[in-house]
Amino acid sequence: MQRRRLLITTFATGLLPAAPVRAQAKTIRLIVPYPPGGPLDIVARALAEKVQGSLGNVIVENRPGAGGNLGADLVAKAAPDGNTIVMGAVATHAINPWLYTKMPYDAAHDFTPITGVAQVPNVLVMNPQTAARLGIDSVADLVAYARKNPGQLNYGSGGIGSAGHLAGEMFKARAGVFMVHISYAGGNPAQLALLSGQVDLNFDNLAAASANIKAGKLKAIAVTTVARTSAMPELPTIAEGGKALGLAGFDIHTWFGLFGPAKLPPDVTQRLNKAFVAALNSPELRTRLAALLAEPMPSTPTQFGDFVNSELAKYQTVVKASGARVE
Repeated sequence: MQRRRLLITTFATGLLPAAPVRAQAKTIRLIVPYPPGGPLDIVARALAEKVQGSLGNVIVENRPGAGGNLGADLVAKAAPDGNTIVMGAVATHAINPWLYTKMPYDAAHDFTPITGVAQVPNVLVMNPQTAARLGIDSVADLVAYARKNPGQLNYGSGGIGSAGHLAGEMFKARAGVFMVHISYAGGNPAQLALLSGQVDLNFDNLAAASANIKAGKLKAIAVTTVARTSAMPELPTIAEGGKALGLAGFDIHTWFGLFGPAKLPPDVTQRLNKAFVAALNSPELRTRLAALLAEPMPSTPTQFGDFVNSELAKYQTVVKASGARVE
């Protein structure tokens, strides 16, 4: 009886050896610097789910603000341990550094590239009635009309410094034409203005414009990428249609990819790259991307870094030529 009482007392007072406690796996925070629901956010959540088996718990956090700068800056200032990464984009890592008067981070030096994720072409679309009235059926037709009628055409965009705005400015500079830019508070209002005939043409995101293109409500002239897109292979590129018009090599598109803070250890970078590239190459992710009219762009950290540097240099010229600035 005394032995039994001793055992009960020992257990109750916690004197028995404690069971070993398993170390909890660290959670990776995947920062999305934009609001929930957009293509970038959708892809980030699909990726986070796909890499659970290889990387453990990956939580997506939306940190929108300042054109993506707030969320990107959070990662730029995070510890370089691989536990905080960001889904950066053409805006945060190529456009904003030249667009914003003050930047909270250095896009070229405050991040470690991990891998590209996807790219979405932009498409030159016109109001069908306007195109028919003006006899515009191709890039060559558009350039010819714009040269003969400077300032008579206008185009809308989702805002100053948006991909649609800068594609228009690049088109104007390369083709030697003048078209009036009209800025709207987002891509949807800009597309509504085109549908209603308030503007003549837009350089729209293909995923956003595709439904109206297929319904015949928008006339697609060409895609803005250097190569045709598998989503609509029948569409020529602006470069194809404008080789003799100063538009050879024209290439502007929306892209996004993964970055960690600067000085991320090589082994950590490689571990993240391996997991996310495998996810991007999976049939499930490719199907999800295809539904968004996005093309996967998995890459090595070095390849992605070189690509980002080339985009940063390209947009320095484009933004400067546009005269766009955000205080």
